[in-house]
Amino acid sequence: MPLPTRAEVVVVGAGLAGLSVATRLVDAGRDVHVLEAAAHAGGRLATERVDGFVVDRGFQVFNTGYPRAADLDLPALDFGWFTPGAVVWDGGRAHRVVDPRRRPTAALDTLRSPLGPLPRKVAVAAFSARAAYTPVSRLLATSETSADERLARARVGAAARERFFGPFLAGVLLEDRLETSSRYLDLLWRSFARGATGLPARGIQAIGAQLAGRVGAERLHHGVRVGEVSGTAVTSDAGRVRADAVVVATDPATAAELVPAVQASAPRQVTTHYHVLPASPWPDPLIVLGTPGGQLVNSVVLTDAQPAYGPDGRALVASNSLAPTREADVREEVARLHGVAVADLEHLTTVTVTGAQPAALPPLQLRRPVDLGGGLFVCGDHRDTPSIQGAMASGRRTAAAVLRSLRPGTPPGAA
Repeated sequence: MPLPTRAEVVVVGAGLAGLSVATRLVDAGRDVHVLEAAAHAGGRLATERVDGFVVDRGFQVFNTGYPRAADLDLPALDFGWFTPGAVVWDGGRAHRVVDPRRRPTAALDTLRSPLGPLPRKVAVAAFSARAAYTPVSRLLATSETSADERLARARVGAAARERFFGPFLAGVLLEDRLETSSRYLDLLWRSFARGATGLPARGIQAIGAQLAGRVGAERLHHGVRVGEVSGTAVTSDAGRVRADAVVVATDPATAAELVPAVQASAPRQVTTHYHVLPASPWPDPLIVLGTPGGQLVNSVVLTDAQPAYGPDGRALVASNSLAPTREADVREEVARLHGVAVADLEHLTTVTVTGAQPAALPPLQLRRPVDLGGGLFVCGDHRDTPSIQGAMASGRRTAAAVLRSLRPGTPPGAA
């Protein structure tokens, strides 16, 4: 549909933050239109098909431990789930480290894993229990330091830090020095300890597509590039729209360009190499952690968790490095992590994502202001935490702020 010249609210950006704003405004009966430069909704959650395989823009998963998971119709997304844990290599052997609270049959494997002596393994369990069961308010009230220092204070030990926490968190935080805020680590580990991680059958982009469906196609305008915003209007290559409120819900760099008062960036990046194997070498869907000195932080057979990612029973493997790497440079490492022959690996594609997510260095700035005044608002994971949860939580806060600002009694779409 053509872009209107007048709308009650204009949202710039159809990522998860912008869509979360728009769905709530639509539910409140407001006249809202979303302008998106890309051809799809969902922002960084993007999916394509390559030779019949479902390929996400980098390895991404959804965690039901996110509070904002309540905003989605999870059954409709038809998730496939990973086993809560990881595979750790040591001494040429693969060891399963699995949460014994949810997989009691794996308790013996975890006790035998190379994470240090029994007291250190008890410390790992205590760290997870603290994150899972301590109220969020108390977690956030804890003195803040780095993630690395938090693990040191938890006395998990060098072996668990190097073989398990280090590579596992590097794959999530997209940084391997664990400089991230200890408070964000607590929140993140809470989501892993309480929730399940999985993949939608139609790819990670399906999450954004579901929210976009609730907004309505008539309110979504794709291929529209915005050049200027204020609290009363948006100017784009498709025309100018006057509004009572304008929400900038773009990536951090674009937000900073459109609104100079916003200081935001997404310095983290990741390179994902996708390979195909004739069959999976693993009995269950576990992420395989990288080894000390390697280039990869992790590798995982996606089709073990979500068979719909493959067209014909072959296994789809995603392997991740923080630095840009060539497939030829990591091919042997991928084979070694999965215990397969190099010749068995068929390279499908490689994706490097720059600006993958903001950093969350201490001091952690949760719930940064979204109302900039004068009818102008900003949201995104750079206003909360660098995650799907952060983007959707920011959208929820922004929608509430917009609704408070709109003139009481003004009919939707009134001039």
